[in-house]
Parts: sequence; C-alpha cells; structure tokens
Amino acid sequence: MAGTMNEVTGLYRRMAGACPAWQVRVLTEGRPGAGWVPAARFADSVDELVAGEAARIRERHGRAVPARVAGSRLLHHYLWSVGLLVGGPWYLAGLVPDLPAAAVWLEPATGELAVRVGGPAEHGDAGRVRAAVADHAQGVLAAFRPVLRRGERALWGMVTDDLISGVWHLGRMLGREEHAVRRAAELGGLAPMVGSADFRCLEVDGRPELTRTRVSCCLYYAIGPATPACLTCPRTGDAERVRRLAEG
Repeated sequence: MAGTMNEVTGLYRRMAGACPAWQVRVLTEGRPGAGWVPAARFADSVDELVAGEAARIRERHGRAVPARVAGSRLLHHYLWSVGLLVGGPWYLAGLVPDLPAAAVWLEPATGELAVRVGGPAEHGDAGRVRAAVADHAQGVLAAFRPVLRRGERALWGMVTDDLISGVWHLGRMLGREEHAVRRAAELGGLAPMVGSADFRCLEVDGRPELTRTRVSCCLYYAIGPATPACLTCPRTGDAERVRRLAEG
C-alpha cells in the first residue's frame, strides 16, 4: 500500500528534527515565494545560484572563490539534501517519493531548499531509490556542468556519495549507525551512479569508527587554508582520519 502525502510530510518533519544539518522547507501546495528557482529552471539561473553561494562563502570564510568551487559546494549541498528527500523516507519507512524537478526549489540568496510533497509515495527497494534520485539529478547535473567543468564520473560520483552519506548521517543521528550503513551500502554501484559505499572501520583509541572514501571531492578544501579536506574525502588518508576522530 502506498504512503499518503501526510505520511511523507510527517517523515520529513521527523528527519528535520533528527538532523539539524538537513533543513528543507516542506510544502503541501503552492510555491515557496518570489525569487525561488525550481530545479526545472536551474540551467537558466545557474549563474545567479552560484553567485549566491560565492557570496555566502565570502561572508563565512572571508575569501573569494572561483565559480567552479562555489558551484561544487552548492551542488553538494543540493544533492545531499535531495538524496535525503528520497532516501530518508525509504530508510525510515520503505517509501520512495517521486521528486519532479518542478517540485524542488533553491533560494539564490540563502541556499535554502523547499519541496512540495505531491502524490502518494510507493514502497520500493534500493533500485527504485537510485532511479528516483538519478531521474532528478540528471537535469541538475546538466545545469551545473558548464560552471563546474567536471566530468561525468566526478558528477555522478557526487550523486552517489551524497545519497549514501545522507542515509548514513540520518541513521547516525537516530542512534542506528550500523543499521544505516548496511542500508546505505545498497544504494551505490549501478549506472548511472558511480562507485559504491565501501564502508570500513578504523581503530581510534581502541574503538571502531566507521568511515568510507568518497568517489568525488566537493572542493571544500579549495576554499582556503582554514577549510581542510572533509573526513571522507579521497584527499584524506586514514592516518589523518584517525587523528581527527581522536581529537573529536
């Protein structure tokens, strides 16, 4: 039996309560307001969207960055959020919402996302999650590609990474990290996705800590000296991961 619109909305509210880092405005009708750009129109507005991210980076870090860096950071933020819009309800209740490009928006000045919950969500497996995310991501990647100047493997690797890491993060915030890792491991590996989860354990002060290495880099390190590569970045070796995990 399909999940109702109210069930999906309730799952999104549960996710927002559990994950302070995941904040998406959830609508059941209409649009979020003037100035918001739907994903279906990203190609027409990508310069405005990237300029907004560059301005936020300059405000937070005091540094001007090239458009390809700002664009990579914004695309990572968007794909991680969208990955949870699909993967979160699947992880929590086995439901896979449809996510048409006309039902998700970005606010250029703030980077905030909004989603309009549509019809009922069907129950589905990991393959259905991958298909829904890939369907949505295809047009988004096409819109950002000219700015990022990155190849297909890097872009689809980011889609895979952000879908997997979103489910992992949600499970960790709910105190179910090992269970979330098992479910997230189902989500990679098949085209057009690139790469797999490949979770592994590191020993940190005598305790196991789960980690994985992303297929694609989000360029956080490129903002400046005060922004080191992420803990799961291909640029970060295991010795550095252990050191940073031990420091908390």
